[in-house]
Amino acid sequence: MQMTDSPTVACPAHNNTDQRKSAAIAIANTQPDEGAHWVKRPSPARKILRSKEARQAGASADLVKFKNPEHAPVFFLDGVDHFNKRRKTQRFLSPTAINNQHFAVMTKVSEDLLRQFRADGRAKLEDLSFSLAIEVVGEILGLTNSDRAARARRIQRVLKASIANAGSSKLSRAWLNLARAWRLGIFFLADVRPAINARKHAPKDDAISVYLEEKYSYFAIVIECLTYGTAGMLTTREFIVMAAWYLFENAALRERFLAGDANDQLAVLMEILRLEPVAAMIHRRVHEPVEGVAEQPLPAGEKYGIDIRAANVDEELAGECPFAVDPDRAKRQQDQGRYLSFGDGPHTCPGWQVALHETRIFLQQLFQVPGIKLEREPDISWNTQLGSYELRNAEISCTSSI
Repeated sequence: MQMTDSPTVACPAHNNTDQRKSAAIAIANTQPDEGAHWVKRPSPARKILRSKEARQAGASADLVKFKNPEHAPVFFLDGVDHFNKRRKTQRFLSPTAINNQHFAVMTKVSEDLLRQFRADGRAKLEDLSFSLAIEVVGEILGLTNSDRAARARRIQRVLKASIANAGSSKLSRAWLNLARAWRLGIFFLADVRPAINARKHAPKDDAISVYLEEKYSYFAIVIECLTYGTAGMLTTREFIVMAAWYLFENAALRERFLAGDANDQLAVLMEILRLEPVAAMIHRRVHEPVEGVAEQPLPAGEKYGIDIRAANVDEELAGECPFAVDPDRAKRQQDQGRYLSFGDGPHTCPGWQVALHETRIFLQQLFQVPGIKLEREPDISWNTQLGSYELRNAEISCTSSI
């Protein structure tokens, strides 16, 4: 089944009409890197992602080299180096860490943000979701020794500069590089360095404390912060807005979400994410022959673009009625429910459970705010650098508490 296919036969159990919000803009903008094979079917996609011979190939990851792999971001590593780095970072992203440490932060920050929203009576949903993501990822990293509001503004600026398109002229590239260096320097001086200094005297159970223990350079620590920021802040911001949009317009789904326990709420969110994955495509280079993509097996060394969106709505993976929002789908299929939304194999998104739980906790509180209403649906745009949708100007209102 192609991404452009729309079902014409009535589904026996659900409304199988393709109602995805970001499908049109994703179809118009999603294609693999030049020279990469486009993989849309679930079986070869999973084989490639789970292959021990597959290597990260997106965002020029296969071209980036580090003098000390132990100090490189996990995204750019493969093999033993990747396994060792992931094992060290997983302690901050595990279910135990979420239960014992992150739940409290997610709950407290959500309460603070929504208390201010109730006082104001109006807000942009993407501002609330980004503030939440910044605080949750900041807690994991250890970026907690500067003013919250100012830190949020600086992080937003440095991440925006880091993924901006430089343009074709030498002047525009030089200007962007200067802006990146300036904003990165301010971020380091105002946010990273205070956290480093604090943890030199009193280490905590966070990533920066571990980086210092392992003698990371200051530059390596900043790069880690940006990597976590891009993965954990930008993508989570978009998904929270998308999930809220679905719940605003679907009363039955919203009621089920609010009435369900944590597992049922996660099932609702993962089903929305199956249809609206933030990342549309991931790339791998496989150093072994691959079958199932072309008529003949492809030789070792080829590069593949895994089309997450196409695979997630293929009946081979999703079962019947692939366009329906069916929170019972995964349970019926005896599947965990992630499908390919967080990737698969060794490079599965390490923070996927953190993202889902902060979304769950925030939305659970949001939809209990008196008079909550979506005043304006978000605008949808496409971030070419990240290969993902962006949702902006989603205005919400409530009964003011003043």
